This record gives sequence, structure tokens and C-alpha cells, in this order.
Amino acid sequence: MLYRLARAGFFQLDAEKAHDLAIQNFKRFTGTPLDLFYRQQLPHRPVECMGITFRNPVGLAAGLDKNGECIEAFDAMGFGFVEVGTVTPRPQPGNEQPRLFRLVEAEGIINRMGFNNLGVDHLVDNVKKAKFSCVLGINIGKNKDTPIEKGAEDYLICMDKVYEHAGYIAINISSPNTPGLRTLQYGAALDELLVALKEKQAQLAEKYNKYVPLALKIAPDLEDQELEQICQSLIKHKIDGVIATNTTLDRSIVGGMKHANEAGGLSGRPLQSRSTQVIRQLHELLDGHLPIIGVGGIDDFVSAKEKLMAGSTLVQVYSGFIYKGPGLVADIVKNI
Repeated sequence: MLYRLARAGFFQLDAEKAHDLAIQNFKRFTGTPLDLFYRQQLPHRPVECMGITFRNPVGLAAGLDKNGECIEAFDAMGFGFVEVGTVTPRPQPGNEQPRLFRLVEAEGIINRMGFNNLGVDHLVDNVKKAKFSCVLGINIGKNKDTPIEKGAEDYLICMDKVYEHAGYIAINISSPNTPGLRTLQYGAALDELLVALKEKQAQLAEKYNKYVPLALKIAPDLEDQELEQICQSLIKHKIDGVIATNTTLDRSIVGGMKHANEAGGLSGRPLQSRSTQVIRQLHELLDGHLPIIGVGGIDDFVSAKEKLMAGSTLVQVYSGFIYKGPGLVADIVKNI
């Protein structure tokens, strides 16, 4: 009930202004009695994935807390894991506003944020200050002005800086809002990137005496053959996990709706079926070689269960959380 009232107010605002206000409030309420508005005591539902024990299988997807400002607040909501970022080596403003749009009737969101963030050093500083008990994932990407042929260098810079502080590292090569980024999902470009990442992982594991898993985040807009090639590369290079999926460029389900023609990636309920289909294909193609983290359109216990039944070990929420609030986490965890 409280969240419904809060949402009514937030939804009167521009989507990005509402997001920024929510982040500010979470920061302001953390460590005060006001965190009772979102703090939840949830049952323990431990899950093993990528060599890590998660207290429950429900995570917050990257994009909501890009700079790691509210880890403690999301931890208090009961998430089993929180993925911050996407973060880049250098700060960047992202694309011009407006760049975030609600498709309310479809419970969807379109964004073309463009990896707006304050840079990896700022994020690491925030992580160091935060006190939390959930698993922390850190999602890394490349700067927009870094040539795609030098993209691996940006991932390695970020990886070097976040490794010590991350429970796992997510490699974002599937956002549709950074020009050319999705080309890293294919063929020799993907293999070269994965080789570099695994070499860096081995070096850092020895340096810190700590093995931090790597999970590759992929797009939903892949042909069957492309998905098969990605799976072969993931297995060949012994990547620790795959996150499926990022946002989609497909508008077939939301055609005619307000904002449906805005450029960017579509998330939320319209992505639900496609992301589950990709998870099902991944589960068959990977044949148990590495786990799947399912994300895309999860807005209740049933849609979370569908992802798990399709083959994912963990699930993440984003748009569903915007529309349903912290109660969504409780609904899934209590009924899992």
C-alpha cells in the first residue's frame, strides 16, 4: 500500500527525475528509522551459483544503481544480490535527455541512457563505504568514445579496479545504447575479449588470493545460430556464468503505445516471453557447463518461477521492481 502511494507520486514526474529522486531518498533514509518504508525480513532461501552462496535467488539487475550509491538500501529490501553499474573507466554523461520512458499500459520501460555514470573510481569508493550482507555484482562496460577495437582495454581497466570488491563481475557487451557494443557478442571479437578477460581474472585471482566469477550479459535479439556460437565461446573459455537478457530493440508487442517508437532498449513485461525463450535455449546449448542468471520481465512469483523452470539458477528484477516495489522481492522469495 505504501509503495502504491509513493508510485502514484513518482509516476507524475519525468521518469529520470523520478529515478534520481528515489536514489536520493534511499541514500537519505539509509541508517535511519525511515528505512522501515522498505526494510524487509525475508526467509533464507540459499542458492549456490558460480561457487557463491546467495541468501536467496532474487537479485537487482544493473542499471538502477549505476554508481553504487544505494547498496545498503537494496540490501535492506532483502535482495539476495545487487548488481551495480554499468560502470566505465572514465565518467560520462550518457545520451541526451529525455532518455527514459515508461510504457505504463504494458508495464514496460524504454531507455537509451548510454552508460551514464561517474566512473569506476567513484563506484569503488562507494562500495568501500557500504555495509551489506548480500552478494555484490559489479557490471562493467566501455566508454562511448573508446573505439570498439580497443573496447577490451576498457573492460580490463574496470576489472582491475573492481575485482577486489566484487562478489562477481558482469561483462556488459549487449546494451543497445552504446554504438557498436553489441558487435562484441560475435565471432573473433568475442573470443578475443573472453581470452583477455580470463587472463586478467587469473592474474587478479593470484594477486588477491580470491576467485571472482565472470558473467557475460547477452542481448535477447540474437538469432539461433548466433546464440549457439556464443555458447560455444562461453564453454571454450570457461566463463563462469551468463546473464540473459539485456533489453530488446523489438517493438512488436508494444506497437501503437505511447513512447513505443522511442529509440533505446525495451525492458519489462513485453520482454518476458523472449527472455525466457533465450534462457530455455541457453539451458539446452550449455548443457550444465555454466549457470544462467535470468532477467527480463519478471514482475511476480509466477514469472520468476518460469525463468527458473526454463533453466536459470538466479533471477534479477528491474522494471518489475519499478512498477511493483520491494514487495515484489518478498513475493518471489517467500513463494520460491
